[in-house]
Amino acid sequence: MDEAAKEARRALTRLRRVLEKADAELGAVAGALRHAEGADFPAAEFAAVKDHIASIGAFIDEQEQRLQDKILQAGGLEPGRIRRGS
Repeated sequence: MDEAAKEARRALTRLRRVLEKADAELGAVAGALRHAEGADFPAAEFAAVKDHIASIGAFIDEQEQRLQDKILQAGGLEPGRIRRGS
């Protein structure tokens, strides 16, 4: 693939890093609020936001996989026949 594919890969990588940072910050805020608020801490709301972050992570994974498959196809390889490392 060309420069557009490279830029897409870089953008997905940046998005993943931002998501990881957001998840870490959410954990820090949750910890501080849990300590400050005790029983009043809105655990369900924080769990819902954590689920949203996980959904965005799954979206990023899907887009990375889709882009990788297109890159392999453009190179004449079948994506399903390539072994991926774990």
